[in-house]
Amino acid sequence: MALQVELIPTGEIIRVVHPHRPCKLALGSDGVRVTMESALTARDRVGVQDFVLLENFTSEAAFIENLRRRFRENLIYTYIGPVLVSVNPYRDLQIYSRQHMERYRGVSFYEVPPHLFAVADTVYRALRTERRDQAVMISGESGAGKTEATKRLLQFYAETCPAPERGGAVRDRLLQSNPVLEAFGNAKTLRNDNSSRFGKYMDVQFDFKGAPVGGHILSYLLEKSRVVHQNHGERNFHIFYQLLEGGEEEMLRRLGLERNPQSYLYLVKGQCAKVSSINDKNDWKVVRKALTVIDFTEDEVEDLLSIVASVLHLGNIHFAADEESNAQVTTENQLKYLTRLLGVEGSTLREALTHRKIIAKGEELLSPLNLEQAAYARDALAKAVYSRTFTWLVEKINRSLASKDADSPSWRSTTVLGLLDIYGFEVFQHNSFEQFCINYCNEKLQQLFIELTLKSEQEEYEAEGIAWEPVQYFNNKIICDLVEEKFKGIISILDEECLRPGEATDLTFLEKLEDTIKHHPHLLTHKLADQRTRKSLGRGEFRLLHYAGEVTYSVTGFLDKNNDLLFRNLKETMCSSENPIMSQCFDRSELSDKKRPETVATQFKMSLLQLVEILKSKEPAYVRCIKPNDAKQPGRFDEVLIRHQVKYLGLMENLRVRRAGFAYRRKYEVFLQRYKSLCPETWPSWAGRPQDGVAVLVRHLGYKPEEYKMGRTKIFIRFPKTLFATEDALEVRRQSLATKIQAAWRGYHWRQKFLRVKQSAICIQSWWRGTLGRRKAAKRKWAAQTIRRFIRGFILRHAPRCPENAFFLDHVRTSFLLNLRRQLPRNVLDTSWPTPPPALREASELLRELCMKNMVWKYCRGISPEWKQQLQQKAVASEIFKGKKDNYPQSVPRLFISTRLGTDEISPKVLQALGSEPIQYAVPVVKYDRKGYKPRSRQLLLTPNAVVIVEDAKVKQRIDYANLTGISVSSLSDSLFVLHVQREDNKQKGDVVLQSDHVIETLTKVALSADRVNNININQGRWPHG
Repeated sequence: MALQVELIPTGEIIRVVHPHRPCKLALGSDGVRVTMESALTARDRVGVQDFVLLENFTSEAAFIENLRRRFRENLIYTYIGPVLVSVNPYRDLQIYSRQHMERYRGVSFYEVPPHLFAVADTVYRALRTERRDQAVMISGESGAGKTEATKRLLQFYAETCPAPERGGAVRDRLLQSNPVLEAFGNAKTLRNDNSSRFGKYMDVQFDFKGAPVGGHILSYLLEKSRVVHQNHGERNFHIFYQLLEGGEEEMLRRLGLERNPQSYLYLVKGQCAKVSSINDKNDWKVVRKALTVIDFTEDEVEDLLSIVASVLHLGNIHFAADEESNAQVTTENQLKYLTRLLGVEGSTLREALTHRKIIAKGEELLSPLNLEQAAYARDALAKAVYSRTFTWLVEKINRSLASKDADSPSWRSTTVLGLLDIYGFEVFQHNSFEQFCINYCNEKLQQLFIELTLKSEQEEYEAEGIAWEPVQYFNNKIICDLVEEKFKGIISILDEECLRPGEATDLTFLEKLEDTIKHHPHLLTHKLADQRTRKSLGRGEFRLLHYAGEVTYSVTGFLDKNNDLLFRNLKETMCSSENPIMSQCFDRSELSDKKRPETVATQFKMSLLQLVEILKSKEPAYVRCIKPNDAKQPGRFDEVLIRHQVKYLGLMENLRVRRAGFAYRRKYEVFLQRYKSLCPETWPSWAGRPQDGVAVLVRHLGYKPEEYKMGRTKIFIRFPKTLFATEDALEVRRQSLATKIQAAWRGYHWRQKFLRVKQSAICIQSWWRGTLGRRKAAKRKWAAQTIRRFIRGFILRHAPRCPENAFFLDHVRTSFLLNLRRQLPRNVLDTSWPTPPPALREASELLRELCMKNMVWKYCRGISPEWKQQLQQKAVASEIFKGKKDNYPQSVPRLFISTRLGTDEISPKVLQALGSEPIQYAVPVVKYDRKGYKPRSRQLLLTPNAVVIVEDAKVKQRIDYANLTGISVSSLSDSLFVLHVQREDNKQKGDVVLQSDHVIETLTKVALSADRVNNININQGRWPHG
C-alpha cells in the first residue's frame, strides 16, 4: 500500500487513503493544517488566496484576473491581509455546513483556505483570549451578499459557541430577529430580490465563558420613501406582500384587506407584486414564528399588523376638489378602516388629511389643502407611521435581546462583538438625497478603515521591532469635512436653507452651496465648472469627487427629504391613537416641544459619528462583498461591474497600504515547520530556538538582506516572488521526500504485513491441528459406543423394551419407517407393502389403511364429473352382472357411451311425438316376435319416464317405467334380454324380446333410468321366457 499525497485546488494537502474513499487532511507534526501556502503551487489556475501575494499589486487588471480565476473554480473568498473579499456566487456551494464550521473552529487564520468562518472564528477567539470588544464590518453594493454574510456569521456563533446557562433563548432570539427585520426593512429592488433598505449594526454580548447572553441593534436611514413610491420592477417592503399572501382569512377580514396586491396603490407602482425567487406565504410563517420567539404577545402582533394594514388603507385614500379647489376625502370605507385600525376619531383624521394647522402669534388656524398638498400629507403620514413603527420594532427586539442578568457581577466581564451590515457606495444614473447620505457614510467608514488598517500595521511593526516606513495614501478627511464641517459643510448649508424664513427651494440651496464652498477642489456645479465639464452637469446638480470616484447628485427633493415634516394636526391625531404601538411612536411631548426637530441629515450625521466612535472602541475585521453580475446568474463574471465595485470599495487602496511594507509575515514556528526540509541543518528537526532555525534556513536559501527582516516573533518577507521561489523549491523537495517516505513506508508496511501473516498462520495451524485431533477422537468414541449399544440391543431384541435394547428397537423402527417412506404404494392398485417388524405390525396395518384411504381420496378428488358418471355406471354393471353373465368380462374394458344413436339417426316424427321429453340414451336393437321369433330392426330410446321402441318413423311401443316389472337375461354369452310388462295394462302388447350388441351397457342404462337395478333376473344356462 503506497502513501499518496495530493494537492487540491483550494490549497489543501490531502492524504489519499483509497482511490474510492474520502481523502483526509494531512497534518503537520504538530497537528497544524498548513494549507495557505500550499495553494501557491496552483496559483496559475486558481490564483492566490491573498491579494497581498500578487506580484503586480498596483495593477487593477491583475487584481480582477485573480478574482476571475478563483470565481471560476467556485472559490468565492480571497484575503487582502486580514480583509476578506467575498464574491456572491448566486447559488448554494454547500460550504456552510456544521462540518465546515468545525473545520474552521480554533484554527489559525492562514492555516485554512479563505472563508467567512475563518474571520468569524478569528474574531471570536480574539474576543475570548484578549477580552477586547470586536467588530465585523460588512459592506458592498445591494445584492452583493451582505445580509447573507451577516446571517452566516450569526449561524456560526449560534452553532459553535457554548450554550448559556439559562438555555438558548438569547441565541434563538438573535437568529430570529433577522427574518423580522428583513420583512419590515428589506424589499425587492432591480439589483437584489432581498435588498436591505436600512443600515444595521448589531452588538452581540458574550459572557466570560464565550456564550451569547444578550444583544442590541442600531438601525440607520430606513428608506421610508419606498412606502409610497417604488421604481418600475421593484416592490414595497416584504411585510405587505407576506401579510396579504400568508395571512389567515379571518385576520384579513378583521384588517379589511383582500389578498390581491393590485388593490392597493402603494403596492402597484412597481408593477412587480409576484417574484419567482420569493415565497411570501412561507416567509409569512417564518415571520410569525419569529415574532413569538422574540417575545411578541398576540395583542402586540395584532396591533403591529393593524398598523401595517393601515398603511395600505392610507394609500387608497383618494381626494376630490370642491368648488373652492380644496381637497375632500372621497373614500369613506378606507377612512372607516383607518379609524378602527389606528384607534383615532374619524372626523379628526379626515380634517387632518385635508387641512393644515398653523400657529401664528399664539393662535391656531386651519388652512385647507389642495389636491397636491393633501396627497403629500397622506404620503407623509404613511411614511411617518411606517418609519416610526420600524424604530419601535427595533427597540422591541432590543428589549427582547437585552440580558436579564445585567445587574450580576459576571455582567461586568462581558465582551461585545459588533456586526455592521451597511449599504455600500452607490452611484446610479439619478442620485438623490439618499445616495448622498449613503456615500457620506461610506466616506466616513473608508476614513476609519484606512486609519485602523494603518494603525494595526504600525502596531505590528513596532511590536516586532521593525522600522515603520510612512505610507503615502489618499486621506479622504477633506471629503468628510466638505460634507460634515460646521457652518461650511454641505449638511450645515442644507440645514440652514431648510430653517431660514422665506421661500427656500432646492435651487436656492444649490446657489448657497456654490457661494459658500465654491473653491473646494472636490465640489463642482454647473456654474463652477469649466465649459467642457458643464456639458455633463445639469443646472440642478452638483458633483462630489469621492474617494471612489465622481458622483453627480440632483438637488431635487433635498429640502423636503431633509425636513421630513409632518403637519402638526396629523401629529396631534396620531398622538391621540388608542393603538398601543402608535401611542408609543407618537409621544405627546412632541406637541409641547417648541424646539424644531433635527433634520434627517443632521440625525444621520450624529448617528454616524456615534457609530464611528463605537467601531473605534473595538478591534475591527472587514468583509467586502462583491456581486459578479446584475442578472443574479451563477457563473457569470461581469468585469466592468466588478471593476466598478473594486474601485468604490477601495480595495486597491487597501492593498496598496497593506503592501507598502512586507507582503508576507509568519511566526517563526510556522515558517520553520513548513520549510525546514529545504535545509539539511534544519531537517528533519531543529533543536534550538525557532528564530535561530529560521535564520539558518534563510541563509541556506540565499535570501538577500533587502528581501526580508527578522522580527521578535515573526519573519517578514518583502516580495511575493521570494515566497513563490521558496514554495516552488518546497514542491520539488516534497517530491523527493515523498519518494523516500513511500519507499520506507512500503518496506515497513510489507514487513509488518509479513510478520502478521506468519504469526496468524502459526496460530491457525496450531488451532486447526488441535481441532482435527479432538474431532477424530470424539468421532471414534461415539462410533464405539454406538456399535456396543447396537450389539447389546440385537442380543435382547426379543425381550421387553428396556434401556439395553431401546436403542436397537428405535433403530429398527426408524429404519422401517424410513424404508416405508421410500416404498409407499404409488396408486390404489398397487398392493405392495414392506414387511414390518413384530413391534410395528399393528401400526403398519393402520398406516396401510390410512395410506389406501389417502390414495383413494386423492384419486376421487382428481376424477372429472364425466368419468365419475362412467365409474358409477360401471359399478352398477358390476353389481348386476359380475360373476353372473359370461360376456360381462368383455364389457369391462369398454367405456359406456352416452348414446349409440345421434339425433340425425332418429326420425323427426319420433322426436315430435316425444314432445319435450329428452332422450337420455338410444341404441339400435333387434325385436323378436313372440310367435315365430321373427327378427325386426328397431330403435330403443330411453326417456326420463319410459322405454320407447321405434320402427323407422313410428313409435311401435311405449313402456312406462311404472309398468316395467322386470328384466330377464340369460347367464350365457348371448345378447338377448326380455322386458317384462304388467299384464293388466291393456295398452301394452306384453313382454318384449330384444337383442342388443351392447347388452351390458343397454341393460345398465335401462336399470338406472327405470330404477330397476334389483329387478334384473339372470337365468342360469337358458333363455329368458315369458
